[in-house]
Amino acid sequence: MPNGHKGPTQSDHHDCHHAGEYDYNLLVVGGGSAGLGVAKEAAILGQKVLLLDFMTLSPKGSTWNVSSCGVSVLKKLMHQAASIGQTLKDSAAYGWRLQHPVSHSWPELTDALQQRVKALSFELRHELRKRGITYMHAHAALLDPHTVQATDAKGDQTSHTAETIVVTTGDRPHYPDLPGAKEHCITCDDLFSLPYSPGRTLVVGGTGEALEAAGWLFGLGLDVSVMPQSSVPDGYDQKVVRKIEDHMYVQGVNFLYGSMLTKVEQIEAGSPGKLRVTAHSPELGDIHVEDFSTVLLAVGRDACTHNIGLERAGVQVDQRTGKIVVSDEDRTSVSHIYAIGAVQDGRLAHSGLSMQAGRLLAQRLYGGKNTKSDYSSVPTVLFTPMEYAACGLTEETACQRFGETSIEVFHSNYWPQEWTLPRRNKNSCYAKVICHISDNHRVLGVHILGPSAGEIIQGFATALRCALTKEQLDATVGLHPVCAEVLTNLTLTQRETEAMLVQGNC
Repeated sequence: MPNGHKGPTQSDHHDCHHAGEYDYNLLVVGGGSAGLGVAKEAAILGQKVLLLDFMTLSPKGSTWNVSSCGVSVLKKLMHQAASIGQTLKDSAAYGWRLQHPVSHSWPELTDALQQRVKALSFELRHELRKRGITYMHAHAALLDPHTVQATDAKGDQTSHTAETIVVTTGDRPHYPDLPGAKEHCITCDDLFSLPYSPGRTLVVGGTGEALEAAGWLFGLGLDVSVMPQSSVPDGYDQKVVRKIEDHMYVQGVNFLYGSMLTKVEQIEAGSPGKLRVTAHSPELGDIHVEDFSTVLLAVGRDACTHNIGLERAGVQVDQRTGKIVVSDEDRTSVSHIYAIGAVQDGRLAHSGLSMQAGRLLAQRLYGGKNTKSDYSSVPTVLFTPMEYAACGLTEETACQRFGETSIEVFHSNYWPQEWTLPRRNKNSCYAKVICHISDNHRVLGVHILGPSAGEIIQGFATALRCALTKEQLDATVGLHPVCAEVLTNLTLTQRETEAMLVQGNC
């Protein structure tokens, strides 16, 4: 169990229902990746399924429905939009001559993104109907362990019973308890549908989402500052994240380290208008005041569990995180209620993982299988300007788990061939492989920073599941001259690099 949990105690609550007397075999609360995964697989396996999905408006009016799994798609598209800007800058080195000044239209971008959202929503609803799944755009709240009340946008309420319930309500951006946070700030959830360019933007947060958003906005030609409110994003290698920040800083993103946001005031209305930001530096003891057009909050996300009646059903929730405590089979403290995705306490969650967890849960429930989700070698990606992808353990986690002397880190900077003509920075791209020395140098983690890192890491996720060793990696033929080749010829260790630095040889 994650974080040392022993798992919830299974308890069968007494109710008036008996098998065969429920409206549905399976009722899914939440229509993101996890909810869609379990609902579709259960329907394939012959079950009668109801999917309830409703997201309340953000303070700025943004909402998601059954297409909420498309958030990761929108992130990739926003990353691509910013990357095209860099490609345009590089084009002259390849002989392209642009005849007119090139500009970017923010409204056209967000309109295209919203059209993609609508298309995804249409496609998903069509698939749900095709599979015989009943879908309702309604807020769900448990009334008892087997009954859920659905409230639609008009306020009309209906009750539905199910033999099994799965909670997959996901999460939403956290708003700090600060003056002006909800009134004047936006989040990434708002960014994709913002009808006007955000202008000079302050991104508040040290999360991966904060670095992604700052990178997109800077890549689209905006003046961007980042005010980290925590050390580094959870679950990512700290040294690699520092390289991302260094790259962004060199490119022109301003980082306001050591400042803590205390207040946001509107001093001029408009689209975007003008906001006055007040921040405090605990180390220096001074106050920093600066004006921005937009303040984007990316300080973490909160599980959507507070108003769905979990307490009435007897489902145990971690009071500190607001997330649901589950067993290794995704079962909550109530034997027939399960939770998957971002609402799970102590587990990694992203779209691909959540969808797989949903499918595996349905197969365990209705397909006679017993395969559980494996959270040990899950590939992840950050769509930062220098794309970062990883699989397996971070260096910090590996050292904590096995001891620093038992870990060997092989690493190298590399220069993509496509960067050579425009003479882009030689030392920005980076790869590292973390190995367990006493276990035949088994590879514990692979991390890569560079173009198309997410595409590169996918195959290595399979290799790690097959207990890849450094010897096997070295024996793999590198495909020249692509970026992934660097992972097949890593010879320099981090210890050797540190020794050379001490000796002044590099």
